[in-house]
Amino acid sequence: MSIRPKGAIKGIPKTILKKGVLPAFNAAYEFDRKRGGKWVTRFFKSFEWLYAMAYIPGLRDGIPALDPNLSYVSTIPINKDIEGAEGIALPEEVLDRLIDISKYRMILKQCACRTVYGCEHYPRDVGCIFMGESARKIPREYGREATKDEAKTHVRKAIGAGLVPIVGEARADYELLRLPYDRRLLTNCFCCECCCLSRAFRRGPVAIVDGILHPVKGLTVEVTDACVGCGTCERTCFIKAIEVRCGRAVINDYCRVCGRCAAACPHDAIRLKLDNPHAVEDVVNEILAKVDLS
Repeated sequence: MSIRPKGAIKGIPKTILKKGVLPAFNAAYEFDRKRGGKWVTRFFKSFEWLYAMAYIPGLRDGIPALDPNLSYVSTIPINKDIEGAEGIALPEEVLDRLIDISKYRMILKQCACRTVYGCEHYPRDVGCIFMGESARKIPREYGREATKDEAKTHVRKAIGAGLVPIVGEARADYELLRLPYDRRLLTNCFCCECCCLSRAFRRGPVAIVDGILHPVKGLTVEVTDACVGCGTCERTCFIKAIEVRCGRAVINDYCRVCGRCAAACPHDAIRLKLDNPHAVEDVVNEILAKVDLS
């Protein structure tokens, strides 16, 4: 996925015009890495503040990535102890159905987020899966075409590593990959709480977050009386949706019910509950209403 640093800086503007932001970013990343590596990481972190611009109507309207009409992604928790979801492997069933429908799939060689941040907690070589006809246009140097079985194996590798799937239509990916926006690209990221760019949502207004990043319908999270206010959940939340107040964890409106806090709680004080027997079908149908995988 990397590009040799020779002449990288001079070639970045031309690379952006011809191939898109991602190749140019890779060139800059490699150039910077050879020289100690800190500037690209700082720039990557500053991307979070793009979402803070959503508070400014004039700027927000000019950024496609912040338009809820152009992005629709769902967070699929990987917890195995969800009340009401007995017998349902939620992420596997959702993603397997989408994989079976898709005619083309590409698995990226690495996760750009974890690579840039130098993640020490999760595997960097577990990259996104892109599906749909537009995925055919992604340069082969970034990844490989995958069969349905290979894609499903990759899904299980990611879930086994503790990575939470975020799947759907992400308008920003068209820009990053320099692809024409045609609603024929399905993004499936496998996200960690420490590096993923989805953390940028915590900088924007909750109304924008509600319009773009969706929890599974019928899935709720609750802090029980077993909470002792240890703060583990607060440190684990990728979007800063839970904090300890007066000795007890409190969940706010930013919560996407990703399940990380429940999985991390050492006192089993946070519970997930699913009150929707059609959750898998709902997630799949909502995504297919946005993305054409035919």
